[in-house]
Amino acid sequence: MIEGFHGLPYDRPLTRTRELIQVLRMGLRREPLEFSGKTIQVPLAEGEGLGLGKPLKLLNKPERADVPIWVAALGDKNVAMTAEVADGWLPFLFYPEKAGEVWGDPLARGAAKRSADLAPLEICAGGMVAIGEGPETKALLDFMRPMYALYVGGMGARDKNFYNQLACEYGFEAEAKQIQDLYLSGKKKEAEALVPLEWLEAGNLVGSATYVQERIAAFREAGVTNLSVTPVGDDPAGTVTQIKEWVS
Repeated sequence: MIEGFHGLPYDRPLTRTRELIQVLRMGLRREPLEFSGKTIQVPLAEGEGLGLGKPLKLLNKPERADVPIWVAALGDKNVAMTAEVADGWLPFLFYPEKAGEVWGDPLARGAAKRSADLAPLEICAGGMVAIGEGPETKALLDFMRPMYALYVGGMGARDKNFYNQLACEYGFEAEAKQIQDLYLSGKKKEAEALVPLEWLEAGNLVGSATYVQERIAAFREAGVTNLSVTPVGDDPAGTVTQIKEWVS
C-alpha cells in the first residue's frame, strides 16, 4: 500500500510514525516547524527543492494544543511504540478474549516507557451491533464476512499481510492460509465462507440483549476505553441509545 499507492518506500515505519507524531504535536503547539529526523526534514535541507523553505507555524490557533493523536497499529513493535507515545490506539479486527495474549507484552513495554506528561493510553475497538433474538439476528454476522476476507486474504502481499498474521496469532492459521489462497485466486465468496464464526461473534456485538451486554463486558475487560459500533437493523438510533445505557 505504501509503495504502490503512496509512492513512498516502506522503510523505517516505526521511526517515521514516531517522528510524524512529534512534528504534529509541534505544529499543534504553534511552534515553528524545524525538525531534523531520520525520515522527516522540515523545512527541506539545503540543496533540496528550491531552497526557499523556512520554519513556519500554523496561522490558526487550535482550540487546544493537545489534540489527541491515535494510531492504528497491529505489529508488536508498532503497538509498543503506540503505547509509548500516542494518545490512543485503534486495533482492527479485535478479538477481546485474545487481545492480551497477542498484544499484552507490547502494550506493557510501551507503557513502561510512556511519559508522565501523557494521559493513560486509550483504546478504541468494536464492531457491528444488532440486538435481537433468533437466528435471523445472528445471520447478520454474514455481512462482516467480506471485510474480514478482504483484509485477511487480499491486503498487502502474500508474504506481507499484517491482518493475515493477526489471524494466525489469534489461532486461525489454517483458515488464514486458505482465505488468502482463495481470495488471491479470485474466489472471494469461498474465502468469505471460511472466515471463522468464532472470530465474527467475538469481534462484533450481535445477538440477544444479554449476549450483547456480555460482549460489552468482554471489550471492557480487554482494556477498551472507547467502544466503536456500527448499528444495523430497523432502528439504528435506538440501538446506539441502548448501547450507551449499557456502557455507562
